Amino acid sequence: MTPPSELRVSKDRRELTVRFGNTAYLLTAEMLRVLSPSAEVQGHSPEQRVTVPGKRNVAIRAIEPVGNYAVRIIFDDGHDTGLFTWTYLNTLGEEKEARWEAYLVELETKRLSRG
Repeated sequence: MTPPSELRVSKDRRELTVRFGNTAYLLTAEMLRVLSPSAEVQGHSPEQRVTVPGKRNVAIRAIEPVGNYAVRIIFDDGHDTGLFTWTYLNTLGEEKEARWEAYLVELETKRLSRG
């Protein structure tokens, strides 16, 4: 997948705009943090996936390009190990509502809070 034509963090650091061609996605820092592709969150298999609570107020501290295929997002809670490939960011944009709803159900099932 080609790099996005726009990758911009909002002034309040709580949202990331990602544009691929004519399609733009607005992804919240909270969603990016709790759905990070890092091993810390995703585990090494689906059974090891971690539900991350308490990130309602997380912000993006910085974004750093990684080659021509991804970006590292550094969050103000110290998390910085996820490499968000262009394909993964596009998928998050396309599946934003379904993935967010699944996350909220996980939190409720596990009696966890967004914080």
